[in-house]
Order: sequence, then C-alpha cells, then structure tokens
Amino acid sequence: MKENQSLSTVPAEAVEKPEGKKKRWELVLSSVLVVGALVGGLFWGMNLVDPKESEEYLALSESHSAVAAERDSLQSDYDELESGIAGREEAVEERGAALDEQATNLDARDQKLQDAEGKVAAREKAVGKIEAEQLENSVEDGVWTVGSDIKAGTYRAKEAVGSRCYWAVLQTGTNGSDIIDNGIPGGGRPTVTVKKGQDFESQRCGTWVKQ
Repeated sequence: MKENQSLSTVPAEAVEKPEGKKKRWELVLSSVLVVGALVGGLFWGMNLVDPKESEEYLALSESHSAVAAERDSLQSDYDELESGIAGREEAVEERGAALDEQATNLDARDQKLQDAEGKVAAREKAVGKIEAEQLENSVEDGVWTVGSDIKAGTYRAKEAVGSRCYWAVLQTGTNGSDIIDNGIPGGGRPTVTVKKGQDFESQRCGTWVKQ
C-alpha cells in the first residue's frame, strides 16, 4: 500500500515517455545531418571553385601586371636619365679640361705679352733717351756759337740734304767775314766739325746731330 502511494506522489511531468525521447533524438540527428550537409556542401563548393579564376584574383593579377609594367617603365626612364647624366658629366669634365688648357695658354700668352711690353717700354725709354740726347745735341738752321750755343764736336745731317743746303764754319767775333770752312753738299748727309772759338752757320740743311 505504501509503494503504491510513493508512485502516485511522483509528478507526471517527471516521468518521460519513450515517445518523447525518440522524437528528441530524431531532432538532434536531423540537425546533425543538416549541419553536416551544409559543411560538406561548403567544402565541396570550395573545392570546385579555383581561387585563381575568381574575379578578385583576376583583378589583383591585372593590377599587379599594371604595377609591374609601370615599374619597368619607370626603371627604364631612370636608367635613361642616369645614362644621360653620366654623359653630361663626362662632357662637363671634358669641357672643364679644355677650359683649363685654354686658361694655361692664355696665361702663357699674357706672360709673352708682358715680356714684349716690357721690351717695348725699355726700347721706348732708350729711344726717348736717345731722342732727348739728340734734341739736346741738335742744331737747326741759323748761326750758332760753339761753347755757348752748341757743344764742340762733329755734327752730321739727320736726313739727306737738298741741293740748296749751305753750311759754313766762321771765326767767332768776325761777323761772318772770316770763313774757316764751308760747303754746298748738294745731297747726302754731310758732316761738319766745330770747336770753341768758332761759329757754325746752316742754311736749308735741316737738322744737324752731334755724333
């Protein structure tokens, strides 16, 4: 009687019927089959599609090819520019060497010009000295007293004289009445020697220079 009472006290919800267990296992099995089918289909689909034939891969491959082509073009431009720069640098070096050579030649020419100018200056100085001496020791047409107007010595015509040239050596103080020597050369470059106490007369003979 007690056993019957204990069984009657168990709630009806606590007692699971065999049909309920069977349905739950069927539901679990169905879910597993569905998930397995989905996973299998996913892997099967992935195995069927080649990644290299996908639009994403093809787009990336095309972009990579374009980038590579642009890189090759830029490299070619860079190589060409580098070659041009090297050529210009070589030309600049050659031009610099030519300019250095020209500068050396110009320096040598300048030195030669300086030397020549120095020689010309020295010659002009010497000529100027000679001309100054000649001017100091020159006698033009007129009557000159030796010792006061001109120096004693031998005088020569600076240039060839004409046919009208006349010269005379006179005794000083005689007013030309005492002729010691005279001449009408008629040409050439005559010479006359005078000394102190004499006068020298020249007419149309040009310049006489003391020798």
